[in-house]
Amino acid sequence: MTEPSHVPSEGTILMYGANWCPDCRRAKTFFGEQRVQYEYIDLDQHPEFVAEVERLNNGMRRIPTIIFPDGSLLVEPSNEELARKLGLKLEASQRFYDVIIVGSGPAGLTAAIYTSREGLSTLVIEKSGVGGQVGMTRYMDNFPGFDEGVNGAELANRLRRQAERFGVEILQAQTVTGLGEDGLYRLVRTADGHEYCAAAVILATGSTYRRLNVPGESRLIGINIHFCATCDAPFYKGKQVYVIGGGNSGFQEALHICQFAEHVTILEYDAEPHASLILQQKIRDCPKISVRTNQDVREFLVSEKRTLAGVRVRDRLTGEERIDHPDGVFILIGMQPNSEPFAPYVETDAWGFIKTRDNLETSMPGVFAAGDVRAGSTKQAAAAAGEGATVALMARQYVQRLATQAGVPAGD
Repeated sequence: MTEPSHVPSEGTILMYGANWCPDCRRAKTFFGEQRVQYEYIDLDQHPEFVAEVERLNNGMRRIPTIIFPDGSLLVEPSNEELARKLGLKLEASQRFYDVIIVGSGPAGLTAAIYTSREGLSTLVIEKSGVGGQVGMTRYMDNFPGFDEGVNGAELANRLRRQAERFGVEILQAQTVTGLGEDGLYRLVRTADGHEYCAAAVILATGSTYRRLNVPGESRLIGINIHFCATCDAPFYKGKQVYVIGGGNSGFQEALHICQFAEHVTILEYDAEPHASLILQQKIRDCPKISVRTNQDVREFLVSEKRTLAGVRVRDRLTGEERIDHPDGVFILIGMQPNSEPFAPYVETDAWGFIKTRDNLETSMPGVFAAGDVRAGSTKQAAAAAGEGATVALMARQYVQRLATQAGVPAGD
């Protein structure tokens, strides 16, 4: 009898795993962050593939087992092994740069384009996919210069290519853990133990999706609970999906998810959704999407197989509770700043956003901030790009002053 096998789409990575496996969830998260397309086979749902996994592992049942388009295999790989396999650059070519930029969204990449064009050696360090949240946005119709709109991933790729054309060096899959000082210069430390020095540092780490912080949520993230529709919507073909959040993000992502799901239900806590009128009209025109307001999600029920068993929801008007049974949930209720590694070094506001002066310099001289991580920013991609240009010029002035003090021409 021939054992079942699965042939992924050409050029696609195939992963065998299980929802209870922490290494599988980590690998899925890594691929999602780096915007890597892959196909996933859950062995609990498809036990017929267990024998195939054992064959690939010489009789052992080890997961995740990941097969790459070139036929090579990685079993239980670390994030570093995955990064190297994907060809991501993990270590900078030098230890000193005129400017180091942490984060590669529109603010970070625009700043890099400007500093590099000014002749400053520039390093960008990014822990996830280049482009930040923009790279995971399905469609943008309000970014200047794209009269017919632009796919977020395409915009991110264009920004990256433009930055690299001017000589910007980009590290991926590297987490910055802290800052430091060495005389006139600033230090940036990464999780792999490296320390890079610069005349000026720009923090453009953006923000991440907020969580509901209700029971069951953390146990199901990456399994049936998601924050990125671009990454995970294809897993819900023909299924029922809940989107929590009635703002622009929730409505935009619901329009993307409905291309795959049988039906999408948007749950909004308040009495009215907060999305733009244009998006609300698009949702009304889509028969596969419905909106329910005054909905308070209280709990995610977890099955013995560690999958979503139900969503406990309270109707805020009637006070009644019910348990719904969607196949998957996307939480889109706003963002929180990615400022935690820098909080000991620079001043932040009550919500964790980094405070800056008029020239976008933080409380730590030589360290600047721009984009969504900055207090007072508008949380718009076009505005972030504008701040990126501004902060680059401010950093340039700082580097020039520093070079004068050190007696070295800026850019040398």
